[in-house]
Amino acid sequence: MKRVLGVYSAPRGHWVGDGFPVRSMFSYQDHGKQLSPFLLLDHAGPAQFTPTSRPRGVGQHPHCGFETVTIVYKGEVAHRDSTGKGGVIGPGDVQWMTAGSGILHEEFHSEAFSQSGGDLEMVQLWVNLPAKDKMTAPGYQAIEDQTIPSLDLPDGAGTVRVIAGEYAGKRGPARTFTPMNVLDLRLAMGKASELPIAAGWTSALIVLHGTVLVNGETVAHEAQMVVLDRNGSDVLIEANNDAVVLLLSGEPIDEPVVGQGPFVMNSREEIGQAIADFNSGRFGQM
Repeated sequence: MKRVLGVYSAPRGHWVGDGFPVRSMFSYQDHGKQLSPFLLLDHAGPAQFTPTSRPRGVGQHPHCGFETVTIVYKGEVAHRDSTGKGGVIGPGDVQWMTAGSGILHEEFHSEAFSQSGGDLEMVQLWVNLPAKDKMTAPGYQAIEDQTIPSLDLPDGAGTVRVIAGEYAGKRGPARTFTPMNVLDLRLAMGKASELPIAAGWTSALIVLHGTVLVNGETVAHEAQMVVLDRNGSDVLIEANNDAVVLLLSGEPIDEPVVGQGPFVMNSREEIGQAIADFNSGRFGQM
């Protein structure tokens, strides 16, 4: 089994725009190389919103040099970007956006959700791009819930949705630039499951709800992250109560990470070029 290196609690929450109260489970500033190729994960909600005629959210903003992965658990989010793509994602849906050489983006609560109000919960994961792909053309993958394989874990231990990568011979629909698994787990109380992770890969468990016991010795609660050693393979997870967990694993990108706000590149000079490209309108128009 992969050895547990540490358990980390999310800091106090903050708002992104006026629509997303988030806790940052990790970022490249605090975990850097330890979690490559993953850069950041924000858990938004769960939060209750009252009805409104003006959608809440985040207005136009740029990204460059990486990908954003939005997974919706409750509520609806409407989005659009400077490639002309957009739409509405609801419970179970995933938006996998490649910022690449630069993109403008906005995301708000959908019109229907704004008018009705209700519970909102989602996560946004940032995935790094290797240097050779930093300037790839921006792109977008709309991944609907029904296209994501959902499998029962052995012995009634719960279910796993394969968003990216592979589990038990089923491949997730997301196309990735480097090898990785993004697995969305629902774990049943009192049951244990051994999950595959390749030797040499980065891996982390993000506990969104519930409490789990990792490898029979380490307890992790809601809003905590478990970081595993790259040595060894596989992890054993037992749910002390019903739990929702994201299992992230991937082949590390052994390159410098230099970030500034919504830009993540390999050097300070490249950050300067990304800012210049944005200011000159090269990210397109919305």
